Amino acid sequence: MTELPRAHGEAVLSARTRLAPEDFRVDEIDAFDASGEGEHLLLTIEKRGLTTAEAVRRIAAWAGVAESAIGHAGLKDRHAVTRQRLSVWLPGRGDPDPALLDSEALRIIEAHRHSRKLPRGALAGNRFRVVLREVAGDHAAIEQRLQAIAAHGVPNYFGEQRFGRSGDNVAQALAMFAGRRVKREERSLLLSAARSELFNRVLAQRVGDGSWNVALDGDVFMLAGSHSVFGPEPLDGRIRERVATFDIDPTGPMWGRGALRTCDAAIALETEAVSGGDAAALRDGLERAGLKQERRATRLRATGLQWQWLQDDALELAFELPSGSYATSVLAELGEVIDAMR
Repeated sequence: MTELPRAHGEAVLSARTRLAPEDFRVDEIDAFDASGEGEHLLLTIEKRGLTTAEAVRRIAAWAGVAESAIGHAGLKDRHAVTRQRLSVWLPGRGDPDPALLDSEALRIIEAHRHSRKLPRGALAGNRFRVVLREVAGDHAAIEQRLQAIAAHGVPNYFGEQRFGRSGDNVAQALAMFAGRRVKREERSLLLSAARSELFNRVLAQRVGDGSWNVALDGDVFMLAGSHSVFGPEPLDGRIRERVATFDIDPTGPMWGRGALRTCDAAIALETEAVSGGDAAALRDGLERAGLKQERRATRLRATGLQWQWLQDDALELAFELPSGSYATSVLAELGEVIDAMR
């Protein structure tokens, strides 16, 4: 993330986070209410020091079911305190005793019957509470930057998590495209990394020329709070106003088969950003893998952003983000934030 250009200027702080799991809290924002009846038990759990996969294994053992009987909307970090939903398929069975699962690492907050398995992506977003420690920087400059982030948003980069712990997923994707065989689950991760890399390159170019949060001629737009896209259409005052008020966002390409949907200035920028170097190999590999062209918003809004100084060198941030976006994109606009757990 430190190699990607910032939209709001040079770094205003350096800091560390996740010195303890409590420094990084993530709560899923539910997209729907439980139906109250059905073959599935819809759980809201709180976990710490566990990945979602590890939580799934524990819940499967607790409920006496296969891991495939459990659904979850998203993946949550190990080194954090997180709340998320999971569903357990229990046809013709009563509810297991929550006390038998309860531990410091994992506990059930709510349990309700529901009619269907929880699918991936079935959440409205995530609520974050992040504590930055060992903060170095002028308080006034930091707060001014936070005000700019609240007012204008941040570039919707894919975070470093997308590229692997050692940051080599793109290199591994190139090796896969060149013929190296990989397991099915690894293939999916590498395809995502390759796609994310190309999107980040387009977005970095728009940040560089100042167009990441404004409309260009030929842009395709996404309706805020949805994945619905439209355009291109003539750039006029109505479109500019909708972008300015966060009703719609410009988009960048999630690479795959088919022609880019943009035209004019937007397609020229996108074409330039994904040409040269290893970009052709990434594009070709994604197309041969059968992925189709999709779009992603170039701008990310940290809704309800608030902050307070816990100490002179400890800053607490609270904000909400839509699903599929990264808290690291918000933190990167402040400066260099070192994750103690990575």
